[in-house]
Amino acid sequence: MRLDAHQHFWKYNPKKHEWINDDMKVIQKNFLPDDLLPLLSEHQIDGCVAVQADESFHETAFLIDLADEYQEIKAVVGWADLASDDLDKDLDQFSSHSKLKGYREVLQSKPVEYMLRKEFIRGIEKIGKRGYAYDILIFHNQLEATLKFLKSSPEQAFVIDHLAKPNIKLGIWREWKKELALIAERDYVSCKISGMVTEANWKDWTKEDFQQYMEIALELFGPKRLMFGSDWPVCLVAGAYEQVFDLVERFTDTLSPTEKNQILGKNAADFYGIKE
Repeated sequence: MRLDAHQHFWKYNPKKHEWINDDMKVIQKNFLPDDLLPLLSEHQIDGCVAVQADESFHETAFLIDLADEYQEIKAVVGWADLASDDLDKDLDQFSSHSKLKGYREVLQSKPVEYMLRKEFIRGIEKIGKRGYAYDILIFHNQLEATLKFLKSSPEQAFVIDHLAKPNIKLGIWREWKKELALIAERDYVSCKISGMVTEANWKDWTKEDFQQYMEIALELFGPKRLMFGSDWPVCLVAGAYEQVFDLVERFTDTLSPTEKNQILGKNAADFYGIKE
């Protein structure tokens, strides 16, 4: 089964989606399953993982409703305030939805201390006990704090989104690799090959810009802990779906068929507990 392990849906609202600034006008509109499904079909992708883009319970409910309507949405990564004293009650309201497979917060916009709070770590333990995964959305300069955070929860299934957003635009990678390597030593952490084009020069990138970063990710995590994700529709500010998919597919052409299948779907299915 081929899977796009990372994409988003939204009904565009300028206030709710204020992070979509005027430099991103191309995505200042609605993006819903009927817009994505032809792209998945064109690239022989069987389904997708819908990941939160807004920090609200409404967002989680919205994605679950879409997943109930569209069988191609195989999993949902929703949002919850993990540090809340009411977390158990909040988790209970969605506990009957089998396609809800994980949670995420926009850690990249928060100070590094945020993820190290005891209340937040307590929340991670609670979702872990319920069988949920956790997506880590950070910038490369948050990797050191992320390692400390990961050490506190060795039983939890984690995945690093977007390769931890290295500075591809400037071609900076050495410090990123050094810190990501320490995280990759932990076998309960996976990584998504996603979100690369938006970390490059949006108007002037080449395929070669990404090769070294994908090679490093493969070196550190191996083919069993990497997942392809398009980051559609956010990727559209810098490249079309087919361009983003082509980057990873061409890269995996150098691997064995088994390893290629792992990165293009099997790993995501295993990580999120997705059945055929």
